[in-house]
Amino acid sequence: MKRSFTVKMRTAALALLACLVITGCGSKTVPGGGQKVILNEVAHSIFYAPMYVAIEEGYFTDEGIDLELVTGFGADKTMTAVLSGSADIGFMGSESSIYTYAGGAEDYVVNFAQLTQRAGNFLVSREPIEDFQWEMLKGKDVLGGRAGGMPEMVFEYILSMNQISPDQLRIDQSIDFGSTAAAFSGGQGDFTIEFEPHATALEQKGEGYVVASLGEESGYVPYTAFCAKRSFLEQKAELVQGFTNALQRGMDYVSSHSPEEIAKTISPQFPETKMDALITIVQRYYEQDTWKKDLIFDRKAFDLLQNILLDAGVLEKKVPYEDLVTTGFAEEAAKK
Repeated sequence: MKRSFTVKMRTAALALLACLVITGCGSKTVPGGGQKVILNEVAHSIFYAPMYVAIEEGYFTDEGIDLELVTGFGADKTMTAVLSGSADIGFMGSESSIYTYAGGAEDYVVNFAQLTQRAGNFLVSREPIEDFQWEMLKGKDVLGGRAGGMPEMVFEYILSMNQISPDQLRIDQSIDFGSTAAAFSGGQGDFTIEFEPHATALEQKGEGYVVASLGEESGYVPYTAFCAKRSFLEQKAELVQGFTNALQRGMDYVSSHSPEEIAKTISPQFPETKMDALITIVQRYYEQDTWKKDLIFDRKAFDLLQNILLDAGVLEKKVPYEDLVTTGFAEEAAKK
């Protein structure tokens, strides 16, 4: 079913906010010789483990980067931060870059490194289901994601793969990101779509049961990537290369270490999550082949993403891969 979602209105609002900001942060040399880089992430999630490995292992410091990590709590907010100059680099679903480009932004954002290759959320049921089938969702209430966002679009993509129309169930898209687990605990919905650590937390409290992985069901999807304004990539190419090199070392680490080792390394980033739960979550992502071996965002992945957007009705026509993706930084980092 086509969703009533206007890309132009969203991107116009983002562009307007960017125009209202007179000065941006830029990258600055800080005491100690490193260059400060502000990275705005869409959410703080174990799903992004390689990035946190790079932080905790000091890989960014090795590249002369003083990294400041800010959580945007939503792709729209993260994109606004990048466009306005309050962040140098954004980390979010690449659909946001497509929306911005389609809206006519002059200094649009370009994706330069893809981190995850599968969806990172899970379908949680109120009751345990041993042999879950997607047709079981027909006629049920599901707490979904916002219209136009990757979690919701991937969910609807999976429904389509199983010959199910969104009209055959009731999808609640009114709940803020990060609040669906609390709503589910409070009695709303028969099912909910949750990222970690919320899915595991619901299980541990006996309030929900993971019955399906959207990452496994949807296959390889370019779920999240790093991006920056075209002007920043041109003016700060050496800095971006160092940033990408550090990320690649994080990717190398997760591909060569056990879930237990990964969990221990990133644990300072998640002090509220107990180690046993952290290991369980990393194990889930590890086993479903969540993280790429390199950061190269290839054309096939970008085409798949645009097909999902077209099917969801949030994109009228495809945009050029060459304009919105650059692979040079990732290719160079993979040689290290």
